[in-house]
Amino acid sequence: MSPKAAWLLVNEIVPRLKNAVPNAVNAVGCEDAEELVQDATVTAAKLLTSVERAGKTVTAGNITHYTIQLMRSGRRSTGSSCVDALQAGTQLNGRSEMVSLDGPISDDSDDCLTLHDMLSTDNEDPATIATRNLDWNAFCQTLCATKVAVLEGMAQGRTLRDMANERGVCDSTMQNHRRFLDAQIHQFMGEDILKDLAETPAWKNGLMAERQRNARNVPARNPHRSAMTASTR
Repeated sequence: MSPKAAWLLVNEIVPRLKNAVPNAVNAVGCEDAEELVQDATVTAAKLLTSVERAGKTVTAGNITHYTIQLMRSGRRSTGSSCVDALQAGTQLNGRSEMVSLDGPISDDSDDCLTLHDMLSTDNEDPATIATRNLDWNAFCQTLCATKVAVLEGMAQGRTLRDMANERGVCDSTMQNHRRFLDAQIHQFMGEDILKDLAETPAWKNGLMAERQRNARNVPARNPHRSAMTASTR
């Protein structure tokens, strides 16, 4: 882009876009007026570069007009797909719809159930499970085969007496194995290992806090950061 075209964009086109876009272009999904103006500025810059390469002369009004028309039709600087569920063009055509994960499932004022409550699971966070497996694998590598067998038996819910009878040892021997494993686990994993296992994952705490805030009818500090999902028709 030449200096002349850059001056035209900054001083003539952008001010017109700031005045016209919020009133002429409908926001789609989580878009807001500021984001639309930024997107329109990028689109106008692309148009200016294109006509400049073609050797054509245009006015600020021409670029502003065609930029607004492109924005109204669903064109964005990031693409113009009409099949991508997240694109504005697809939503304007009625083929997809953005729905807030924090939105209520029904219109019943007494029902605080939200979409993320329906989609979320009470299972542990996969990242937490993977991290724990790595820790346990590393810990088991420090044990002999006998103590690994005892640890696996306790994890399966078997009693020490059953394992003692199976291995042909006395109960006190199994108790010694249990005490040794207890001390080694605390030393390897840390003294707060049981507390860490009982804690709710951080991502789930965030969902619960958001649900409680909605139940109290207290608006979120930044509603534009609400999680969104797309449903394609």
